[in-house]
Amino acid sequence: MRLEAAARMDLFRKLWRARKLILVVFIPLSLLPLPLIHPTSEACCAYVLMVTAVYWVSEAVPLGAAALVPAFLYPLFGVLKSSEVAAEYCKDTTLLLMGVICLAASIEKWNLHKRIALRMVMIAGAKPGMLVLGFMCCTVFLSMWLSNTSTTAMVMPIAEAVLQQLICTGLADSHVDSETAEVPEEDSAVPDKEENLDKNQLELLYRNNCNDNNKQELSTLSDVSDTKTAEVNGLGLKPISNQEFIKNINGHLPQVEIEIPNVKRVKMRRDSQYPTKRDHMICKCLSLSITYAATIGGLITITGTSTNLIFAEQFNTRYPDAKVINFGTWFIFSFPIAIIMLVLTWLWLHFLFLGCNFRETCSLSKKRKTRREMLSERRIHEEYAKLGPISYPEVVTGVFFILMTLLWFTREPGFVPGWTSLFEKKGYRTDATVSVLLGFLLFLIPARRPFSSSSCCKNSDDDSESDPLAPMITWKDFQRLMPWEIVILVGGGYALAAGCKVSGLSVWIGRQLEPMSGLPPWAVTLLACLLVSAVTEFASNPATLTVFLPILSALSETLHINPLHTLIPSTMCVSFGVMLPVGNPPNAIVFSYGHVQIRDMVKAGFGVNLIGVAVVMLAITTWGVPLFNLTEFPAWALARNVTGSL
Repeated sequence: MRLEAAARMDLFRKLWRARKLILVVFIPLSLLPLPLIHPTSEACCAYVLMVTAVYWVSEAVPLGAAALVPAFLYPLFGVLKSSEVAAEYCKDTTLLLMGVICLAASIEKWNLHKRIALRMVMIAGAKPGMLVLGFMCCTVFLSMWLSNTSTTAMVMPIAEAVLQQLICTGLADSHVDSETAEVPEEDSAVPDKEENLDKNQLELLYRNNCNDNNKQELSTLSDVSDTKTAEVNGLGLKPISNQEFIKNINGHLPQVEIEIPNVKRVKMRRDSQYPTKRDHMICKCLSLSITYAATIGGLITITGTSTNLIFAEQFNTRYPDAKVINFGTWFIFSFPIAIIMLVLTWLWLHFLFLGCNFRETCSLSKKRKTRREMLSERRIHEEYAKLGPISYPEVVTGVFFILMTLLWFTREPGFVPGWTSLFEKKGYRTDATVSVLLGFLLFLIPARRPFSSSSCCKNSDDDSESDPLAPMITWKDFQRLMPWEIVILVGGGYALAAGCKVSGLSVWIGRQLEPMSGLPPWAVTLLACLLVSAVTEFASNPATLTVFLPILSALSETLHINPLHTLIPSTMCVSFGVMLPVGNPPNAIVFSYGHVQIRDMVKAGFGVNLIGVAVVMLAITTWGVPLFNLTEFPAWALARNVTGSL
């Protein structure tokens, strides 16, 4: 029986190791009867969609590899030609992403991101509440332009250095009284500690002298402890002569006079990574605040996260006549959302980990700063001083950063003519044009100041130091940051959307959702947000959005709701996978530092998720209505609906 049980367990282990391979083979075979029994374009497209979606959600194969499934299944089933599918894998947003990565490579290479982050933290100060808020603000700002993963990977080492300084200072300064509001609590506990010290000394002396049972010795020690207790401090006793001490303890070794409670406290602190529970709470709060701030910052710009790019391209492809989504309109809509979410998330994390004493944790007064906080501030200033004066490459990168932002904003602002009106032909210039142009120039502009013999490239490699015309970035710098997997993943989403459009699957899905026509628009949007935010906790954000966008578009057309009313909130809510380490890469990065546990992420992330959905719903029902004219079913959606039904 034992051999059979062991054999069964061994079989189960082998099956568990091969579970991904089994899933890769089993899913296509189990769904194959669908296109065989119903050999229609809709059934074949649905088969490809379901296989790809299962691969994405289960991550049985890498996301980029799963995104290639439509590239060979669509031609095999006759849904799209191979050339048509291939054209979907490189779109305008791919070039936009490449230009942004060029700028991100320059920012990271010349440490401009570190200068910005440290400067903002220096302004905020070292008080726990203000420190968390300072890191959140700089993370949000960086995440607007860089990917959420890159931003988290850049900011977390800076935060970790500050936290380690906080921990080390707490361990070294554990016996020093605090100079803030915690002092009265510690002072009030001193008499109790002294009483416990007397009791422990008497108890241990009684055990050592149990064979003698001499009341004289006990009373002598009691007298000694009464006179010496005031001299016992956190680390030792006031020195006394050996003869006097031996006389008082009647010849016994001076083991009873050692500070018993303090030794226990010091041992506990050495065994623990954190000096106090409050320090552990600060580490949790600061770590989680960075991943949440990266998510919030990614919502603000079209290029902030890959899901925004997926939405923009799929929307513009499905509704080519809709000229409503660009960098400016998205920023106007999402910036207030980010500000409100930033404040509410900070309040939620402060309440959860630091309590409600905002006056103590957020005070900017220098008189209320403890020694540990001053040392933490000194550590931040030292890190900033290591960067030295601002260099020429940093200035060039900052100028390109500002120039790219201004050109994006002023291309087609809407309320005034943009710079594209200077050209005769309209519709040829997009945000990708600006991005690629400036990114290309970074490969040409030298990293050294013109007519300067001294080297200012303190962060460059040996080749650039020897070459006076070395550019700001090299192809290796670009290739190191370019997320090719995301590019292929986004392309796979475009291919799926094109297949759904050509085959008529999106129209068929819309007809099946007609029973929901009795719901008001806000209820449909809320259900979509809750569904998307729940699924994205266990699946990747781009894969989740790629699957849901065609369905929600068809639903909006069927219910005669402005598609933006459901698509924009769903696109934002798909980024709220913040409850588990597998929800998104920033969560995994923060979790790897070891300050937080899964239950901490679930508890804090659930509140952030609710905050995000509530704020997005508030935005789409208030300032989003006049911005996108959501009260009417637009002509561009009506034309798409009529064409699709034909």
